[in-house]
Amino acid sequence: MDLRSELLKSIWYAFTALDVEKSGKVSKSQLKVLSHNLYTVLCIPHDPAALEEHFRDDDDGPVSSQGYMPYLNKYILDKVHTGFIDHPLCWTLTAKKNYRPEGKCVLPGKDAFRLWCLFIFLSEDRYPLVIIPDEVEYLLKKLCMAMSVELNCVELEDFISQDSVQQNGFIVWAFLEMMNSGKLMRGIAKETISMAIEEVYREIVGDVLKEGYLWKKGQLRRNWIERWFTLRPSTLIYFTSEDRKDRKGNIQLDGNCCVEVLPDRDGKRCMFCLKTLTKTYELSASDTKQRQEWTTAIQTATRLHVEGKTSLHKDLKLKRREQREQREKRREAKEQELQRLRALQEERERKMAELELLKEAQRQAQALLEQDELRRRQQHEQLQQALEIQLKEAEEARASMQAEMALKEAEAERQRKRIKELEAMQQRLEEALQQEIKARQDEEAFRYAQARLLAEEEEKMKALMSLREEQEEYIQRAQREKQEKILSLITHPSVAAQRKLRQASTNVKHWNVQMNRLMHPIGPGEKRPSGSGSFSSFRIPSQKDPGLRMRQKSDEQDEESKENMESRGGCESDRRLSTNGDMEIP
Repeated sequence: MDLRSELLKSIWYAFTALDVEKSGKVSKSQLKVLSHNLYTVLCIPHDPAALEEHFRDDDDGPVSSQGYMPYLNKYILDKVHTGFIDHPLCWTLTAKKNYRPEGKCVLPGKDAFRLWCLFIFLSEDRYPLVIIPDEVEYLLKKLCMAMSVELNCVELEDFISQDSVQQNGFIVWAFLEMMNSGKLMRGIAKETISMAIEEVYREIVGDVLKEGYLWKKGQLRRNWIERWFTLRPSTLIYFTSEDRKDRKGNIQLDGNCCVEVLPDRDGKRCMFCLKTLTKTYELSASDTKQRQEWTTAIQTATRLHVEGKTSLHKDLKLKRREQREQREKRREAKEQELQRLRALQEERERKMAELELLKEAQRQAQALLEQDELRRRQQHEQLQQALEIQLKEAEEARASMQAEMALKEAEAERQRKRIKELEAMQQRLEEALQQEIKARQDEEAFRYAQARLLAEEEEKMKALMSLREEQEEYIQRAQREKQEKILSLITHPSVAAQRKLRQASTNVKHWNVQMNRLMHPIGPGEKRPSGSGSFSSFRIPSQKDPGLRMRQKSDEQDEESKENMESRGGCESDRRLSTNGDMEIP
């Protein structure tokens, strides 16, 4: 419930009090006076020109609440920032007309005003204002809890059971009459009732979460002083005493505040601290229960501030309203379920009657069925005999079919064996095919390797031929040199020259033998000989090679000429030795 709705409820009581004829209209002069008083109470700057401008009309008749609402909204409610529910202005106007306690008055005027404020706070948001029995019971329980007594539920049920209360709820004057009757508070002193009403009033209307004495440790002198603390959703205020006249400090509560329990020290027990962003306040309660209540209340105040809620009891009222709505929904659902069950019961009874009729019809049909059954039984016996004959024939046919099936089974077994043999043969053929494929692949690889090897041998052959040509050139050059030496030896024979000539001839023969060995190439498809050497894979060309025959002829001629020269050289040397026996051979 916001501030605007609280103010409207109070102003509604003042307006209805000024409506003497109960026609829903009030004279302009009275509304002007009421507006002026509202300006004064709510501390709003008074605007007489706007008031006169709004109520300026040729018609001197009264103004209804709908006609007054635009002015009230624009010039009063839109400018107000603090409520005046605790101001007795509207209460004075409405109590003078409606509040007339009869008999022994239990409640003084101040307590009646506070109950009126509590009624406005807990009333429903519809006009005329009423309070439902659940909220009345909640308020009375709070009062009894403040007085530490039990609620007289029997008397309360008597009041609640009235038809007008059951249909519409409590109006404020009926509620005050019930409180003034003394039946609910029988045997309790007026002072106790007044103190309880004030405590509940401050808690619900004043948003006081908790009040009481606590010991507080000073920030500068660090001494312990007892203060009266008042906790609201956003602040914790402490005073010198419980009359709340001398205010000593104000602690702002927000989401950064936290409460921690402290161990006993400095001769103080039941200690706890309140931490803010700037300071830490050390406090001490009278007992453990009070410390727990204070810490819980401070945490609740911090939570309300973080959630953006200004009043705990407004939040609780909304929750109670939601619970009532849920209970009402459940009750309606239960009634609907009961109606559905009743409809099902009626449907079941109707079906039972129909079932009885069906049973009677069934009994009649049963007799007809028995006759039909006897007739069918006779027909069945005849049919059974015919079926027995057919069964015998079927048995004979079955026996013949079994024999035929046995033959077919044997034939199928032979076919299965044949299939297995064919599968085995197919597997062997596949393996042979794989081996043949692998052999062909190996053969292709071997042919490729052989072709590569032949190419290498051809390259080597070319290299060897070039080497042979060089060797032939070297041999020819050596032969020319040898002939020159022979001629020189013929003219100047010596033993050393003969020895060198023989050695050269031996070397030439050796080289010819080696070249003949190297000139033996490997033909296609032949294996290499087992001998080692860099050119062991070659063989000497065949005798059909004309170049080879010419080289062989030239070699033979050279050898013959060499032998002739040696023989002639030997003869000349012998002659020289014979003529010059004493001459040394150089």
